[in-house]
Amino acid sequence: MPASGASAEDIAARLSALGLTTRVERHTNHTSIEAEVPDSLPAETWREALEVVAEADRFGLQASSLTGRTLWAAVRRTVPATGDVRGPGHQR
Repeated sequence: MPASGASAEDIAARLSALGLTTRVERHTNHTSIEAEVPDSLPAETWREALEVVAEADRFGLQASSLTGRTLWAAVRRTVPATGDVRGPGHQR
């Protein structure tokens, strides 16, 4: 989890509470959240949405005349704190 302690599920839930439709995808090293942003989104809601995604490890906005606007965020998945993270055959 990032230093802020925000999780991908929390970010997605908060964006949904703002009225945005979200998609969450889990990948090997991170979890991504995407939200379609309608043209009619009020400025105050924009500000709140940006505050939410700013808690992620990375975030941005993809805009296209063909696909519209998609707000995205990525949260790193945690790495095991104990054990051999180098894999078998690399033990001392």
